[in-house]
Amino acid sequence: MIQSEKQRHNGDEEAVKELCIANGVSYEKIPQEGSSITALEVFFSGYPRMVGLSLFPRLCQLTLVGQSISHIKGLESCPLLREFWVVECQLTDISGLQNCHQLQKLYLYDNQISKIENLESLVNLQVLWLNNNFITHIEGLNRLQKLRELNLADNNIEKIGHSLDPNISIENLNLSGNKICSFKELTLLAPLTCLRELGLKDPQSSPTPVCLLCNYATHVLYHMPGLQRLDTYDVSSKHLKDAAESTVIKKMMYYNMRVRTAQRNLAETQANLLENKRNLLQLPEDRIRALNYALKNLECELSEVEGSGDRSDTLADITRDPGLEHKILSKLDTLKERLQFWNRKLEEIESCYQRDLAQATKRNEMMVYFLLMELETVGNIRFEEGCSTDPWFTSCYDLLLSRFCAWDYKAHGITGIKINRIIRIHNRSLRLRFEDKLHTLLASEESTMFSQNYKRWLEYLFYVSDPERTSEKNEMLHIPEDGFKTADMYKALGRERAVPLSNSLSVMDSPRIQYTQRQANQGTSKQSIDPLLFRHGQLIVSKVFLGRSFPIHEGDSVDALNYPKAHSVYRNVSPEQVHKTNGERPCSSKIHSGCDCSLRQSQWFVFDRELVLPEYLIDFEYISQDRAQPAFPEPNSRGTDDTPPNDINLDEETLNMEPMLKPRPKLLSLDEKTLLNVARANVLSQITVLNLHGNSLSKLKEISRLTALRRLTISFNEFTQLDDISHMPNLEFVDASYNHLLTLEGLRGLGRLNQLDLRWNQLTRAREETAVLRKHAPTLLRLDTRHNPWHRPEAVRMTVLGRLISLTHLDDMLVTEEEAGAAVQMAAGSRISQASLLAHSRTDSERPRSLSLLSAAQLLDQLSPSPWDITGDLEQGWTTKITALNLDSQRLSRLTNLDKLVNLRWASFNDNNISKVEGLDNCQHLEELSLNDNCISRLDGVSKLHQLTKLSVNGNQLSCLDGTVLDRMPNLHFLSVENNCIGSLNGVHRARSLFELYIGNNIITSTRDIYHLKALTNLIILDLYGNPLVEKLESYRIYVVFHLPSLKALDGVAVEMTECENAKDVFGGRLTPDMVAEKLGHSNYSDVVDLNLQSSAISMVDLAPADLFHNMRSVNLEHNNLTSFSGLVYLPNIKALCLNYNHIESILPRQKAQAPLTNRQILYHKVNSSGYGQQGSSKGSREVGPVDSLEPLMSSLEVLHLSHNGISNMANLQLSRLTNLKALFLQGNEISQVEGLEGLHQLRELVLDRNRIKALGENSFFGQAFLLELHLAENRLRELNHLQPLTELRRLFLGMNKLQDISELDKLEVLPSLIELSVVGNPVARRSLHRPAVVLRLSRLQVLDGVMVTLEERTRAELLCTDVQCPMAHGSGMDMNLPGLLPLMSRTAPLRGTSLSGGLHLQHFLGHEIVMPCNLDEALPHDTPKHKKQKHSSAANHARSAQAEMTFRQIRGMASTLPSTGLLPNGYRVLITNLEQDSRFQSGGAPKPPPI
Repeated sequence: MIQSEKQRHNGDEEAVKELCIANGVSYEKIPQEGSSITALEVFFSGYPRMVGLSLFPRLCQLTLVGQSISHIKGLESCPLLREFWVVECQLTDISGLQNCHQLQKLYLYDNQISKIENLESLVNLQVLWLNNNFITHIEGLNRLQKLRELNLADNNIEKIGHSLDPNISIENLNLSGNKICSFKELTLLAPLTCLRELGLKDPQSSPTPVCLLCNYATHVLYHMPGLQRLDTYDVSSKHLKDAAESTVIKKMMYYNMRVRTAQRNLAETQANLLENKRNLLQLPEDRIRALNYALKNLECELSEVEGSGDRSDTLADITRDPGLEHKILSKLDTLKERLQFWNRKLEEIESCYQRDLAQATKRNEMMVYFLLMELETVGNIRFEEGCSTDPWFTSCYDLLLSRFCAWDYKAHGITGIKINRIIRIHNRSLRLRFEDKLHTLLASEESTMFSQNYKRWLEYLFYVSDPERTSEKNEMLHIPEDGFKTADMYKALGRERAVPLSNSLSVMDSPRIQYTQRQANQGTSKQSIDPLLFRHGQLIVSKVFLGRSFPIHEGDSVDALNYPKAHSVYRNVSPEQVHKTNGERPCSSKIHSGCDCSLRQSQWFVFDRELVLPEYLIDFEYISQDRAQPAFPEPNSRGTDDTPPNDINLDEETLNMEPMLKPRPKLLSLDEKTLLNVARANVLSQITVLNLHGNSLSKLKEISRLTALRRLTISFNEFTQLDDISHMPNLEFVDASYNHLLTLEGLRGLGRLNQLDLRWNQLTRAREETAVLRKHAPTLLRLDTRHNPWHRPEAVRMTVLGRLISLTHLDDMLVTEEEAGAAVQMAAGSRISQASLLAHSRTDSERPRSLSLLSAAQLLDQLSPSPWDITGDLEQGWTTKITALNLDSQRLSRLTNLDKLVNLRWASFNDNNISKVEGLDNCQHLEELSLNDNCISRLDGVSKLHQLTKLSVNGNQLSCLDGTVLDRMPNLHFLSVENNCIGSLNGVHRARSLFELYIGNNIITSTRDIYHLKALTNLIILDLYGNPLVEKLESYRIYVVFHLPSLKALDGVAVEMTECENAKDVFGGRLTPDMVAEKLGHSNYSDVVDLNLQSSAISMVDLAPADLFHNMRSVNLEHNNLTSFSGLVYLPNIKALCLNYNHIESILPRQKAQAPLTNRQILYHKVNSSGYGQQGSSKGSREVGPVDSLEPLMSSLEVLHLSHNGISNMANLQLSRLTNLKALFLQGNEISQVEGLEGLHQLRELVLDRNRIKALGENSFFGQAFLLELHLAENRLRELNHLQPLTELRRLFLGMNKLQDISELDKLEVLPSLIELSVVGNPVARRSLHRPAVVLRLSRLQVLDGVMVTLEERTRAELLCTDVQCPMAHGSGMDMNLPGLLPLMSRTAPLRGTSLSGGLHLQHFLGHEIVMPCNLDEALPHDTPKHKKQKHSSAANHARSAQAEMTFRQIRGMASTLPSTGLLPNGYRVLITNLEQDSRFQSGGAPKPPPI
C-alpha cells in the first residue's frame, strides 16, 4: 500500500511538472508564484489526472484538451474559476464542480458524458458546451437561469420536452446532429423569448432529422419570431417573418375548415342516427301510450270503486260482480308487465343509439386528432382516407380479408369481418428513418445477402394494441406519429423485448379479446346489450424489413442478446393454439383444412423499431350471427319489422281483458256543474280528488276554486301550460303526463305539492322549469321528467337536483346523498366568483404561438400554469392583470363580475346556459370571444368591443345578424355563427373586415342573401353548409363563386380555378332577381314597374319566377350583351321593351344543329334559367317557318325597341310570335329585306330607318292592314312597290333614300289613308319640285316633308294643272310666279318624267313652307361619296339621329291643333300640327317606350 501511494504521488508530481512546463511556470517557484497565476492550459498529453490545482488558488481559467481525464476533481481550491475547458478527454460524467460558484463558461465537448447532472450550484453559468457526447435527455439545467449559450450538438437527444423552460435567458442554442425528428419538439422552444441563434443543421454536424422535413424554416420562424440566425443563415428580415406567419395562418385557416368539415360529418351522422332512433321508437312509444291510457283509465275506475262505493256508470253493479275489483287489479298488473316490456325496448334502442353514436364520435375524434397532427407537423404527417377506387385501398382490403379466418372465432359466433375505414399514413419522418436504416443495412459488408433482392425480406404485418399492457390511453393514435416503441419500452410494459407483430388478425387481436372478456366477467365494463363487447377494433398494417429472421428457441426469451445476428425472430402459431388462446375447443383438422386458416400463422418480433414503418390504419368490426341489436337501419326504415307480431297481439289481449270500460264522453271545457259531476260531489269545497284523465282540455279555469283539492290527474289532455293551477294550498299530487306542456311558467302557490309527473311533454329548458318549481313548490319530493325533448338531456338530472334540494326521487330513481351533494356543489359553482376567476384566468401578454385550433383562452388555460398564489393574500388590482379567461362548461347562466377585467384580451364561455351577452362593456381590449353552445338570441352586448377580431357564437338561438352591432366592430376578421336560427345574411355586410365567415346549419333560403356578402371584399373562407339555400339553388357552388370572386374556400372545399371559369361561363352577365334587388336596393319585386339597367354587361335574363314581377310594365336593357330575349319572354305583363345596342339574333336562343356540347355548355344548360335549357313547346322552331307553327309569346308586349343590334335577317327574329305588338323599332341595323311580320296584325308603327333595304317584297306587309306609321328613312329604296296591304297607313317617312323618279311617288295612291309623307333627301325631292304633283295626286295628304299642305298650296297646284294646256318637254323648265305666292328660290330645277293625270306634265312649283336641311350636304343623294362617309360614321352620330327622331316624335305627339314650326337637332325645320292622337299607345296610362 505504501509503495502504491508513493508511485501515485510521484505520478501526480510529474503531472504538476508537466502542467507547469506547458504554461511556462517554474515548478520550484510555484509556492511563491502560484497564487498569482489566473490561467492554465494543457493540450493533448501529459496531464492524465487533475492534480496540483490547489497550488493555484486564484485560478480563473483552466483549459484541458486531449487528456485522459475521466473525472473532474481538485477544483475545491479554485473558487474563482470562471472558465473551464475539459475537451476531447475521456470524461464519463459531470462532477466536482459544486464549489465553482463563479464559473461562467464550461466547455465539456468531445467526451463520453451520457447524462447532464451536478450543475445545480453553477448559478452564474452563461456558456455550456456539451456537444459530441452521448447525452440522450436534456435535464439538470433548471437552476441555470443565467445561461445564455448552450451547445448540445452531436448527441443522441430525441426529445426536447419542457426541460429548457426555466432557461429563459438562452440566446444561442445548438442542437445539430441529434435525433430530433418532430416539429412538436421545436415548438417547445417558443417560450425562450431571448433566443436569437438556433442551430439544427450546423455545417460541422450531421443534420438533425427534423431539418429534412418540409416547411422546417417556416415552422421555426413562426414559433420563434425573435430569431436572428438559423443554421448560420441570417433570418432577421421582417419580410421572412411575415412570410412565415402568413403561411402558417393560411395553414391554420385550411385545417380549421377541414376540422369543421369533420365535425359537420359527425353532425350528419348524429342526425341520421337520431332519425333512425325516432323511427325505431315510434312503435314502442305508441304501445306505451296506449297501455298507459288504459292503465290510467283503470286506476280512475278503481279509485271510484274503492273510494265511494257508488255504482260505476261504466261497470256492472259491484254487488252483482263481487270479483270486479280483483279483475281490475289483475288487468292493472298485466298492463304494468306489458309496459315494462316496452320500456325495456326503449332502453335497448337507446343503448344501441348510444353505442353507434359513441363509435361515430370516436371515429370523428380520431380524424380530428389526425388533422391537428397534420397541422402541427406542417404537413409532414398526412392521413388519406381511402375509398374503393384507390388501388392501395383495394390491396389493403384484400390483405386483411386474406388473413382472416372465421373458424378462429367460431366460439364467439363471428362469421365475418367488416372494414369500415382504411386510412393511409404518410409520415415523412418515419419513412426517412426507415429508408436510412434500410440503406445502412444494405450498404454494410455483413448484409451482402440483402443487396441482391432485399424486397423478399419486406413483409406487411399487423399490430393491435394490447389494452392491458400499454402506457397510453390510445396507443393507436400515437403510433402513426411517433412510430412504435423501442424494444426496452415494450419490455418495461411486461411484453417481449421487441416490436410484436403478426400476419394473422386472430393471433394479433387475441390479447384485446381476452382483456375485454375478463373486464366483462369482473363487471368492470359498462353494461351493453351487445354480447360481443370486442366487436369494434383497430389495427395497423406496417411495412417491415425482417432481415435475418430466426425461429424462437423454446425456452429462450425474445431478446436481441439471445439472437445477436438476427433482425427479427418468429414463432409459428397453429390454429389449435389460437383457439386455445381464445378459450375455444380445438377444431378438427378435417374441417380446418378447407379454410384459409390452414395458411401459416406466425408471430414476429422485430428488435429495431426503425425497421417497422406504419402505413395503414384499419377500422373494422366483427360480424356475428346473433347480434342482439343491429346497427341502425337506413333513415327511411321504420324499424318495426324486428318486433314480433306476438308482442303486439299480447298487448291487444291485455287491452281486451275484462273488465272492458266503455268510453266516456270527452270534456272540452270545465264549469262548476261539470266539476261537481266528475268528482261526484255536492259543493266544490268537498272535492279532494279530481281525475280529468283522457279528455281534450287545455284550460282549468275553475280549478283554483277547489281549495280542498289534494290529488289532480290531467293526463292525456291538450295542456300547453299549467298557469291555471295556482294558489292551491292543499294540492299534493299532480299527474300532467301525456300533454303538450311547453313551460311550467304560471304555477303559483303550491306549498304542499310533493309529487309531480311531467312525462311525455314538450319541456326543453331544465334550468327555467326548475327555477319555477323551486320557488312555488318548495316541498316537492318526487318528480318525473322523462320523455321530454330537453336541451342538453345529459345535464338535466344534475341541473334539477342542484336546484330542487328537497327531492327524494327523480325520474323514478332514488336520489343518493352523494349525488345530491355533487349537484348542489355544481349549482353553487355556476356563478363567476373570485375562485373561478383565479382558477381559470391567465396573465400572459402574448398569444401563444402554437399550431392549434383552440381559442387563445383555451390554449393558455392548457399550456400556462395558474399565476395566482391562492394560499396568500392577493395584491390590489390583481384583476387588471388578467388577459385570458376560460370558463367553458361551468354551467354559467349570466356573465357577471367581469367589470374589473379591463385588460382582458381572450375569453371563452362555451357550453354554458348564458342567455344574454352582458357585463363586457369594460373589457375594451377584448380580441377573441367565444360563446358557443349557449342560449343567446341577440348580440347587443358586444357592440362596444371595438378591438374584437374573432367572435364565435355557434349553437345558440340567434335569428339575425344585427348590422348595427357588426358595424361597431371594425377589426372583426373571424365570425362563426353556425347552428343557429339565422334566416338572412342581411347585416353581415357591415362587418367589412371579415376574412372568415362560418354560418352553416342555419335557415338561409334566399339566393339574394349572397349579394349581402359582395361588400366583404376580404372574405376568403365561407361556410354555408346545411342551409336550405345549398340544396335549393341549382349550381349553388359556382353561383357563390361567381358572386364572390375573392373566395378561396367554400363549405370546407377549396375553390378551384376551373370552378371560377365555369362560374363566369354560367353566371356571367346573368340578370337575376338578386341582381335586380342589388341594383334597386330592395327586394319588393311587386313594386317594380319600370326597370332600367343600361350598360350592365347583361348577357342573359333569368328573372324566375316571373310572377315576382307581375307589376312590371317596361324594361330598358340598352347597351348590354343580349343575343335573345331570354327570360324576358316569361314576364307576364310587360308592355314596353327596349333592347337597343345589344346583339339580338332572335326572341329565343338559337340552337346550333348537330353541334356537340362542350363540358362548359353542358354545365351551362344544367342551370335552370328562363329560356335556357327549357323543354316544351315554348321553344318552338329556331328556323323560319309558318307563323301558325310557333307558339305566341309575350302577349302583353306592345312596344319593342331593337335598334342598333346588327340585325340582318328579320325572319330569324321570329317577331311574328309577338302577336300583340303595336310599335316596332328596328332602326340602325343591317336589314336588307322586310320580312317575318306576318303575325303582327296589331302593328301600328314600324320603324326601319338606317338599314340596307333596297326594295319591298310582295309579302313584306302582308299582315299589316292596320299599320298607321311606317319609317323607311336612310335606306336604299329606288322604288315603292307592294304597299297595297297598308290601307290604313297614315304616315310614311321615306327620307334619305334613292327615289329619283317622281313616278314612284305616284304609287302611293294605293295608300288611301295617307296624311303625312316625307321624301326629303331623295333625288326626287331636290328643290321641292315634287310638291305640286304629290299634293295634287294625294288628295288627303296634310303634311309633306314635315311641312303642312295648306289650302293655298293645294289651290295653286290645282290651278296650275287647269291652266297648263300642253305638256312640257322633258328636261325643260320655266319660271312662273302666281299672284300672292312668293318663290323661295330664284330658279327652277328640272323634272325627270313628272306626269299628272290626264297626261298633263308640269314643272314642280315652289311653296313658301318647305323643309330644307340646314346643312345642304345632308340633302345629297345616297350614292354620293359624302353621304357614304356619313353613313359609316361613328355610333355617336347614330345616337344623335336617334335622339333627333325621338325629339321629333315627342314634339309631334304634344303638338296643339294649331300648326307651328320647329328646328330639329339634325337641322331640319318642321311644321308640326296635331293631326290625331299617337296610335302607338292605348288611351290612358299605357306605357311609352323607355327613353333612349
